[in-house]
Amino acid sequence: MPKPSVYIETTVISYVTARLSRDLIVAAHQQVTVEWWENTLPCCDPFISPLVVEEVAKGDKEAAKLRLEKISNFPVLKITNEVRELADMYFVQTQIPEKARGDTYHLALATYHGMDFLVSWNFTHILAVSVETMIQNINTSRGIRTPIICSPEELMEV
Repeated sequence: MPKPSVYIETTVISYVTARLSRDLIVAAHQQVTVEWWENTLPCCDPFISPLVVEEVAKGDKEAAKLRLEKISNFPVLKITNEVRELADMYFVQTQIPEKARGDTYHLALATYHGMDFLVSWNFTHILAVSVETMIQNINTSRGIRTPIICSPEELMEV
């Protein structure tokens, strides 16, 4: 049986490499992410995108270096014209703010490239029920399969 494909969004990479937060909820998410990375991810085929690479390269140089090392062997999905078109459609329909437009690209990349899962900790623009519902409706109307959009906690076993 083939391994499930997983598009790993930037927040997951940030959580697996960050210093432990003082915020108890964030710290719990970080611990879950480390466990997921060590135990579940090896059972999957991980993918990222140029957008993920760009996002993890920002900020503190040492932290960025650690994030980039974590993903250095992962295949990078291409941003095609079809991905751009899908992301634009998601952007208009979901009303995600301009400053978070990249989140529509994460969704479009995972969808267009046929990922089984999109894993994220972004509850505002990716894991929000209203966004997931809109993405599902758009994809269904276009005859496209929607990946399962979830947090690492929801994907502890595959």
